[in-house]
Amino acid sequence: MARQSPQRPDADEPELDETSGAVEPDEVDADQDRSLWDELRIDPVEIALPAGTGFTLRAYRPARELTPTDVAERDQDDPFLARRQVVETEDEEVVILDEEYAAELPETDEEEPEGRRRRRTAAETEVDSAEEDDEDEDEDDEAGDEEVPAFLSHRGRLLLFKTPESLVSFIRSGAPNDLSQLDSWSELSERVEPAGIAPLDEDTYELDLVVENLRGGHDTWDPTLLIEAGEVARDLAYALRLPAVLDMLSAGSSLDDLDEALRATVNGGVGGFLGRRRLKKIGAQTASLGWRTIVGKISAVVDWRD
Repeated sequence: MARQSPQRPDADEPELDETSGAVEPDEVDADQDRSLWDELRIDPVEIALPAGTGFTLRAYRPARELTPTDVAERDQDDPFLARRQVVETEDEEVVILDEEYAAELPETDEEEPEGRRRRRTAAETEVDSAEEDDEDEDEDDEAGDEEVPAFLSHRGRLLLFKTPESLVSFIRSGAPNDLSQLDSWSELSERVEPAGIAPLDEDTYELDLVVENLRGGHDTWDPTLLIEAGEVARDLAYALRLPAVLDMLSAGSSLDDLDEALRATVNGGVGGFLGRRRLKKIGAQTASLGWRTIVGKISAVVDWRD
């Protein structure tokens, strides 16, 4: 929460710090700095990774208002992705395979055993397509209204700045980035000041501590640290298009079970008791290895700026 401005004394009385008598202008300006972010619906964020700590920005907007970051250039540098091929089957199903497996696929329909599937008539195809289009339209409308995260990124890479000054300098530079599509971006570039880059506690994430904390065993696990790490990791995975990370944190995964159990312990009561019992069944080694992979994948798409 934003800090409250101190009560302003009468005009003829000096503003004094309770302990030293010194004037504290930062306390007076805190609400003003926060009001800018609230007005523009963008937030400064601080993320700590094994390579260091940096500042960036995050915003939430309806999905229909955002153009996803372009990862084509990033994926060209990924040796695993470069070996994959997209294969479209007769049932219009898209399958992604490594080259060595794609080479084994039959090249023509004649190579497929007879009777494996009946070809659909043109009429059947047309009816099915119409029904699918209607369903897709409804799903697209719902998905378009859902608020999704966007970060200060460019071409699939998260931009992290080591100082508030360097972040503000970038914002003012007019350099291309994925947040420049926001209608409030130009106003931010005109009004932001380094003193305003002061992330709230809930917008400060210590991903560098997660793996070590998990390795310490169930008794040392820090629920707040781990829950917040899961929140920002999901946001980053969505915004930066990291499907492997999304899969690892998806509903039903072991790391999602860990997250739910931790949230239950924080809530207390009977749910908290059951949550602690669930935590005992989650392997510390499995959890730490999973999170090491997640932190590594996020770190690999960070573009550090001084």
